Amino acid sequence: MCNHYRNNPEAIPSWREYIAWDQPTGEFSEIKIDIWPRYQAIIARIDGASKIMETMQWGVPLKMAGKRPGTTVTKRITNVRNLNSPFWRSMIASPKQRCLVPFTEFAEPKIGAGREEHWFRVTNAPVSAFAGIWRPTEEGDAFAFLTCEPNPLVAPLHPKAMPVILQPDDYEKWLTGSLDEAMALAAPFPSQLMAVG
Repeated sequence: MCNHYRNNPEAIPSWREYIAWDQPTGEFSEIKIDIWPRYQAIIARIDGASKIMETMQWGVPLKMAGKRPGTTVTKRITNVRNLNSPFWRSMIASPKQRCLVPFTEFAEPKIGAGREEHWFRVTNAPVSAFAGIWRPTEEGDAFAFLTCEPNPLVAPLHPKAMPVILQPDDYEKWLTGSLDEAMALAAPFPSQLMAVG
């Protein structure tokens, strides 16, 4: 499960121009390079006729029953694997609740190595994007991103899952397409286009 990724705020304006986003990025100087759950992070989404970039909290709060009767706990969901869950499927079904989550590299924990991590990146792309979904919450807008089966590069190091990384040509389809078109994009990114370090 990816719970740590990095971004380069200085590269975001170039990425915005590359994907032909028509709204200014605003000031992202306060955004940290290392992104952890509950941090504010950059997302891109379509709002009516406008393409906007803004910051949201990473991790959608979900109230669940606690271990003791009558108690609840709030869990923040950062990665979405069960795309058939009604909670997530309703968001995926709504194009206005889909977003792009730009990143430069993402981490998966090294098995049995404490806090050590493997870092993965898309080669020849200063900024790439996860397939994200977002929703308003009592704590403000929050996002998560989809995960899928790992590709052959990720699987030996993290066999459980990997984030859904979108090809640039699929950005528009993810943000505006039908539910079936969006679900079809939840597939492993080609290993030959990635590197691990």
